Amino acid sequence: MIIDTTLLSRIQFGFTIGFHILFPTLNIGLAVFLSIMEGIWLKTGNPVYLRICQFWTKIFALTFGMGVVSGIVLAYELGTNFGPFISTAGGVIGALFVYEVLSAFFLEAGFLGVMLFGWDKVGPRLHYLATLLVTLGTLFSALGILSANSWMQTPAGFHIDAGKYIVDSWWAVVFNPSAITRFLHMVMASLLTTCFAIAGVSAWYLLKKRDLDIAKPCFSFVFAAALVIAPVQILLGDMVGLKVFEYQPLKTAAIEANWKTQKGAPLILFAIPNSKQEKNYYEISIPKLASLINTHHWNGKLIGLKSVPRTERPVVGATFWMFRVMVGIGFLFLFIALFAQWQRWRGKLYNSDRLYRLCILIAPLGFLSTIAGWITAESGRQPWIVYNLINISQGASIVPLHQVIISLALLVIVYGIIFSFYLFYLFKLIRKGPTSPAPNESVADVITETPFKYLAPEGK
Repeated sequence: MIIDTTLLSRIQFGFTIGFHILFPTLNIGLAVFLSIMEGIWLKTGNPVYLRICQFWTKIFALTFGMGVVSGIVLAYELGTNFGPFISTAGGVIGALFVYEVLSAFFLEAGFLGVMLFGWDKVGPRLHYLATLLVTLGTLFSALGILSANSWMQTPAGFHIDAGKYIVDSWWAVVFNPSAITRFLHMVMASLLTTCFAIAGVSAWYLLKKRDLDIAKPCFSFVFAAALVIAPVQILLGDMVGLKVFEYQPLKTAAIEANWKTQKGAPLILFAIPNSKQEKNYYEISIPKLASLINTHHWNGKLIGLKSVPRTERPVVGATFWMFRVMVGIGFLFLFIALFAQWQRWRGKLYNSDRLYRLCILIAPLGFLSTIAGWITAESGRQPWIVYNLINISQGASIVPLHQVIISLALLVIVYGIIFSFYLFYLFKLIRKGPTSPAPNESVADVITETPFKYLAPEGK
């Protein structure tokens, strides 16, 4: 492998977006969770749900800030490191990013202040409306980004005039062939990731036998939700796989490490793909199952990697392994959700230290699965920026190698520092726990505390 400017630019962008995606993933799930919890509070009047909202809103705010800070760099990287791509396809991609900022981010940011600081400033119903609008903005933002990325995977709704991509139909661009299934798949991934993140925090409280009044309903709710979300996510994953097979058969070949075109292709559970020798080592497989999964027919035909020149093949190793990491974690979550329901049926959901420790241990795995899914999607699209239209070598800028090395090193250092601060304040929030009313204090008094009070000096 030759280390050149193009490769380093790809590594830099991959690192940046991989870091950034952690925060929208959690915020999408938390926004939906907060909307449900606040709705339950309005319906029942139970102050426990109000405390749940207050506590998790703090974490939402902290994560939202990190998402904004880490995401700003992405637009600059596209312009500096992939200038020819933006110059050629900017009429499509740039407009989708503008849509994401103007219609989604502004909606989200505009009502975030009411959501965070409006507990004693506006009525409960108006506050709930602000929470719903923040949630809607979060989902719109995800749709904008997923539409842009999906257009790069399955381009549609445009024509090329003098080397520029001109939009014919914005409907076809936004709702390109893979956009909706990939958007829903990402939303479900965020919800499932958030379920197990909340389960991990709640399990820690249950293990410490503190704040049980909010830990128990959170723990119960997220496992009930996960039992529904996990199977839906598996079905959506199958739908995404069918789209990939239809529009990007070589990505399917890389996912399956399938070198030769064949009918009744086996599902390879484990192997070490060797791109140079074009074969797999230590292969463990199930006959015909890959064809069944990708075509829904036992003898369906799968295209092999050898059907195209080496220069047009995806990155096989990363695509193959990251897909299995993503799927493996997804099924692990399903099995744990089933086990939790079994414990509930036995009346031991709140008396299972082993389950609590397991939940704490696996709490970060959803984020790993999300990153693995993105690596699968992006490495499987290579060597194209826009599939079958713009090659990575055509879309990358000619930048001095030392500049990319320096900027990549600085990004790693700066992101490492801000992520350390994020983890510090996140763990500080979790250790402090939900705010409890003092003996002479009402719940209404408690909720007037702003979500950022913990950042102020003692006594302020």
